[in-house]
Amino acid sequence: MMRLRLLSTVLACVAVGTAYAQTPPTASPATFIHVGRLIAEPGTPPTQTKTLIVRDGKIEAIRDGYVAPSAGAKLVDLKSKTVLPGLIDSHVHLLSELSSSSRLDQVTKEESDLALDGLVHAQKTLRAGFTTVVDLGADGHHTIFALRDQFASGRLLGPRILAAGAAISPTGGHGDVHGFREDIMHVMGPKSVCNGVDDCRRAVREQVKAGANIIKVTATGGVLSNTASGLSQQFFDDELKAIADTAHLLGKTATAHAHGKGGIEAALRAGFDSIEHSSYADAETFALYKAKNACVVPTLLAGTTVTEMAKAGGTLTGAQAAKALTVGPLMVNMLSRAREAGVCVVFGTDSGVSRHGDNAREFELMVQAGFTPAEALRSATVGGASHLGLSDQIGTLAPGKAADLVAVTGDPLTDISLMRKIDFVMVGGRIAKE
Repeated sequence: MMRLRLLSTVLACVAVGTAYAQTPPTASPATFIHVGRLIAEPGTPPTQTKTLIVRDGKIEAIRDGYVAPSAGAKLVDLKSKTVLPGLIDSHVHLLSELSSSSRLDQVTKEESDLALDGLVHAQKTLRAGFTTVVDLGADGHHTIFALRDQFASGRLLGPRILAAGAAISPTGGHGDVHGFREDIMHVMGPKSVCNGVDDCRRAVREQVKAGANIIKVTATGGVLSNTASGLSQQFFDDELKAIADTAHLLGKTATAHAHGKGGIEAALRAGFDSIEHSSYADAETFALYKAKNACVVPTLLAGTTVTEMAKAGGTLTGAQAAKALTVGPLMVNMLSRAREAGVCVVFGTDSGVSRHGDNAREFELMVQAGFTPAEALRSATVGGASHLGLSDQIGTLAPGKAADLVAVTGDPLTDISLMRKIDFVMVGGRIAKE
């Protein structure tokens, strides 16, 4: 009898469980956003008086007028604001920020320090309106992957991150370690340093194995490497081709830090998808960009920042300052000529050289180079999404896409400096600033 009662109890519990399983799930609460002026796709005309309905991190609908929220929904009033897609910065370094202590930081900071620095910098970047960033080189490359994954999981609130991990460099190149005692440099030297075709293939595979979304290469010398080795090509042509081919074989895009004309063109011929900086590009270089369907990420803010630091003193070493004063002033003019040539331009700041959270200053420098505000905004939304292969998810505001959006007071199409005064930020349907 006892066994029968036990069986009866178990069956009843199963029946109750089945009943619960068959109950339709309750719909997630929505957020209704009343928008006064909507730039859903920068580069196309704005619209007025709209309601964005957000649910489960995505835009469910865009309706005309101010639609009353459904029961249980949250209402966000942006009737006095201009609303745009979340901004995309395609070149940052979240784990660091250039200062007078930067050289010492390399040998004193632990991975835990880098993680906390990265969290602070990422949240400053997000509050500035940048809901997606590309981290193009981190000494703590496992740390940047961990930060990326924590934001993606929703455990921490931050921007969407695509990360390269450690930049790939030749021995003695821009991405190597310079200016310390030899035994210290031996310990600090990154595994991403490579020499020769086979070793460069190995370096790419190491970064992909570690979790890289994109491969970053230092194809030429750089301003902030503490060596007086110039800004010209540092990898051989066959090494660059091996890197690009290996990245593409493993399903990754490849971008090259490059200042000197020869290095830019070698990387483009090797099949790189984009070039960072491109300071010494000329008409011949721009023609190659177009022939190879590649984009330039200009990082004007980095050039302006290092020029200012070199003049002020106290932050850069002598080798760094000399290069900064040479290359920094070239960059706005380069971008002006790239625009006239019809080259694909994608917004990127190299923040970490400049202060995190100041990213939108790049817009003003782009306008100084001849871009209209609409063109500059498009490079940080539609253009950035296309560059990253994420046009189906971000870059515009449309049903089915991520609920990444920002709001400003006034009209950034007539005053681009307003983008430095973001009033509201939402990333993946979560409010990061209001």
